[in-house]
Amino acid sequence: MENFLAPWRPQLLSILRIMAGLLLTAHGTAKLLAFPIHPPMNNVASGSPSWYAAFFELILGPLLTLGLLTRPVAFILSGFCAAAYFYGHAPRNFYPVVNGGELAALYAFVFIYIAAAGAGPWSLDAILRKKP
Repeated sequence: MENFLAPWRPQLLSILRIMAGLLLTAHGTAKLLAFPIHPPMNNVASGSPSWYAAFFELILGPLLTLGLLTRPVAFILSGFCAAAYFYGHAPRNFYPVVNGGELAALYAFVFIYIAAAGAGPWSLDAILRKKP
């Protein structure tokens, strides 16, 4: 029973990357484009740390979703999410469930895993790697 999903590991890695990228992109669109929620999430002021975070989410999220430059993008996003946790959440309280930082912490670990594991077979990186 322990290996029943083993044949699907590469595809599941791609699904994890795609979903993490889509969810991260949704944060950026909510903050900067007021989509799918209105008014914009966090009332992001231009030039603020939240604005820069949204910019990262809006640019790097789609790259991750498509699986383009996956390892460096995921590495940058892991550091970005770790910084978001330590600067934005950790000062409020030690416990992530209290300081609201569970998502930032989880993203940081998911992205560092993707940086190490790669994009998976369903990615532009895989397509570009196969070209002569």
